[in-house]
Amino acid sequence: MTTQGPSFGLSGQVACVTGGNRGIGRAIALGFAQAGASVAIMARDGERSAYVRREIEALGVASHACGLDVTDRAALAPGLAQVEEALGPLDILVNNAGNTDISGGVLHQSEDGWDNAIATHLTATMLLSKLAATSMIERGSGKIINLASMYSIFGAAALPSYGAAKGGIVQLTKAMAVELAPHGIQVNAIAPGWITTEMTQVARDDPDWADFQTMLLARTPMGRWGEPEECAGAAVFLASDAARFVTGVTLPVDGGYSVF
Repeated sequence: MTTQGPSFGLSGQVACVTGGNRGIGRAIALGFAQAGASVAIMARDGERSAYVRREIEALGVASHACGLDVTDRAALAPGLAQVEEALGPLDILVNNAGNTDISGGVLHQSEDGWDNAIATHLTATMLLSKLAATSMIERGSGKIINLASMYSIFGAAALPSYGAAKGGIVQLTKAMAVELAPHGIQVNAIAPGWITTEMTQVARDDPDWADFQTMLLARTPMGRWGEPEECAGAAVFLASDAARFVTGVTLPVDGGYSVF
């Protein structure tokens, strides 16, 4: 008697990754392509997106690049329509696009910085998920993966707008998971720890951040920074049939940082 194990393949699936032309987003886009999915990149920098699109197509799958700022609400529906026209109905949405506003704390937080962080991380995730889910409901299946953070859980004194937005991502993920499960749509989140991206470069390279880096590495049981590719495996799992009974979770990819 033989049993068939879970499938981690994404062949025949269509995925869209916001902010998919750099850092964690690029790694997830390439991970999906390696698993067989066609992948659309939704990001502002057209030159970077074109480069990653070529990387994806070199893996033998179709790709599309959509130039889009996720805070431009009017552009979201046409952007997703463009993706589906190019690649087919959407099966997987990854809400990855983000930024950071190191304000130094709420006493120094500007209103514009706050509004931009909430718009980029939280509002765009809700609006894009609403659009994608509307399409997915027609087929009775779909996967939505949101990018949370360790600062969804821990206090982020120096960047309260980022922490508030990422905390909201966790609750939004849970709410959408409950609402959309009857339609065959799973909604989960990934909470990266300290990953080597452009966003974290100052903490790695600036001497003024040396003590901070020492502290975070001492707190991380694995004792090192994570790589963007180490978030891609979690995304492929959550997007695959192997995770067909998983919804509403926030999966840490942080080298054990959240254990303490």
